[in-house]
Amino acid sequence: MPKDNQDIKQIKELIEIMKENDLVEVNIEHGDNKLCLKRASAHAMTGMPFMGMPMPPQSINGSAQGVSDSASAADDGLIDIPSPIVGTFYEAPSPDSNHYVEIGTHVSPSSVVCIIEAMKVMNEIKAEVSGTIARILVSNGQAVEFGQPLFKVKPN
Repeated sequence: MPKDNQDIKQIKELIEIMKENDLVEVNIEHGDNKLCLKRASAHAMTGMPFMGMPMPPQSINGSAQGVSDSASAADDGLIDIPSPIVGTFYEAPSPDSNHYVEIGTHVSPSSVVCIIEAMKVMNEIKAEVSGTIARILVSNGQAVEFGQPLFKVKPN
């Protein structure tokens, strides 16, 4: 915790340095004191009203950001479920729980397909489409970006 206004001023200066250099995380240790500053990347903040606040997916039509036309054509009409936020992907609510979905699982728009942890908040991600999970594109514990495809769904 900051002890006085000078500490707060130094923390604000560190935040400005992070912004200027597009740093996502800074860890500082000085003796017994530890300071960890984290922020969403500049790429992640695009289209987000406030850092860490999830936005609904902009598009769920098989041609999400980063997917080439040839890759989309090879997927034979499969629909992407993209990540609505930057964070860490988890396939189950806890390490000893069953996965939310597996290949062959039928999903509806309200089905929870995974959790993405962002800024220590566990965000349940819903399918937003109806169909059957055809491919899982990320692994448990993997960092994901905004708009990155997480699953491929064969629509009903």
